[in-house]
Formats: sequence, structure tokens, C-alpha cells
Amino acid sequence: MSDLPQSDVSRPSKLPTANLHPQGPAPPAIDQTSAEYLDAVEEEWNKKVDVEIETLADGMVDLVNLASINNKDKFKIAQETFQAQFRAESMIRAANSLLSVVHSMKLQLLLSDEAQIVERRDAELTTTLQEKEEAKAKVAELLSELLQQPLGGPTRT
Repeated sequence: MSDLPQSDVSRPSKLPTANLHPQGPAPPAIDQTSAEYLDAVEEEWNKKVDVEIETLADGMVDLVNLASINNKDKFKIAQETFQAQFRAESMIRAANSLLSVVHSMKLQLLLSDEAQIVERRDAELTTTLQEKEEAKAKVAELLSELLQQPLGGPTRT
């Protein structure tokens, strides 16, 4: 009576194992300085922007060429309409990609410009310490003048 119901559904007892560490040779360590890495990242962004700008420019040229008015039959008109729609869609994708690149660059500038933030903080700290030392010197000078005068106040001659 307390027997489990019988079923033909398979019940795996454990999850299949995955090979997370490939047995092949390990990739070589990258020996790059920070400046080289930043140059490579900049070059990558430039290539992305260049490709999208080229797509936009080529699309505009093709749209202008397709807009020529000649003696055309209905098939040629339908074919050029399809080509124009295709070019317009690819231009829209390129424009959206450029917007995405610009957005990513803005975020990267805002969120990872730690060097400039640290530099500003250090400069502010240095000026504050200088102002503090100048104020201490001024207070010490005024205090020494005050302590050197007789108790009756300054004497006039």
C-alpha cells in the first residue's frame, strides 16, 4: 500500500558532467602594458565606428543610385523597391549600432575614468594641505606677536 507509483519516466540520478577545463594547451599569457591595451581597445572602437560609418555612406550612395528615374518596367521598380528597403534597414541597423557605441563610450568614460578622479583628488588634497600649513604659519606668527607685546597693550611712540 505504501509502494511508490510505477512510471515509465526516466529519473536521472545526477546531472551530466561538463568539462569546464579543456585539456588542450593553455592560451599564452598576454604580455601587454596598460598603454598597449588601451591602444588596442581604442583601435577596436575605431574599427567598429569605421564599419558602421562605411555602411551608412554606402547605403546612401545606393539609395541615390536606386532613385534614378528611367524607363522602368514593374519588375524593375519592384526589385529596386526591395533593394531600397533593404538598404534603409541596414542603414537603420548601422545607425543604431553607432548609437550603442556612443552610449558605451560615454558609460566607459563616466564609470572607468578613475585615473582622472584620483588625480583631481590628489591635487585637491595637496592644495588643502598647503592652505593648512599657511594657516598654521599665520596663526603661529600672530600668536608670537601677541605674546611679545607687554600686558598693557601696544605702546605708541
